[in-house]
Amino acid sequence: MPRRNDIEHILIIGSGPIIIGQACEFDYSGAQACKALREEGYRVSLVNSNPATIMTDPEFADATYVEPLTVESVTKIIEREKPDALLPTLGGQTGLNLSLDLFSAGILDDHDIEMIGAKPDAIKKGEDRELFKQAMVEIGLDVALSFSVHSLEEARDKLPDLGDFPIILRPAYTLGGTGGGIAYNREEFDQMLRQGLDASPIGQVLMEECLLGWKEYEMEVMRDYKDQCVVICSIENFDPMGVHTGDS
Repeated sequence: MPRRNDIEHILIIGSGPIIIGQACEFDYSGAQACKALREEGYRVSLVNSNPATIMTDPEFADATYVEPLTVESVTKIIEREKPDALLPTLGGQTGLNLSLDLFSAGILDDHDIEMIGAKPDAIKKGEDRELFKQAMVEIGLDVALSFSVHSLEEARDKLPDLGDFPIILRPAYTLGGTGGGIAYNREEFDQMLRQGLDASPIGQVLMEECLLGWKEYEMEVMRDYKDQCVVICSIENFDPMGVHTGDS
């Protein structure tokens, strides 16, 4: 893609503390992004709450902030740095959720900041289980039978429609299967459903028919705004579906 000349200053949100499912890959990608953007002549400001990262070394960004990854903290940085754009895709689940919070609070509009790399609607479609399911159905893909629920009572009403256990529970806006799991009986179902609703920032859980044991393939595809695509990675897993959190 050609260089954009309508923006000059980009704010990058890091991923914060290293946790399972959100570790060094985001630090590496963030550091590389800082280098690439500065080579293109952009001013880069970076905020990350984890000082034990490569990206927070002063040499990688024009301005580096080791501050809490909260709306209040980042708003103060925005008021001071006055970036033109926010890049949310290099901070993992933390960066995506925080960017959406800033958007929903009107902070980005108030300071005339454009979200680049991934628009708010695209993030919502990727993180909201029901919106993602609808997007897949609209383009003609087969998906597992599932229902989005927001309460234990609603989930119990949908149980007969899914048939027998086991049933997979997937909270929205969570990382690496956090709060979700496979329920093999009614007791586990109730317990996991409560955990999932608590873990999801929007209180949503997708209850889905179980596909345990299916052969699992993964395709990593990059696509640009001209709909040009390239497969950068293809994987055939040794283990069947249901073993790894990546299945979520």
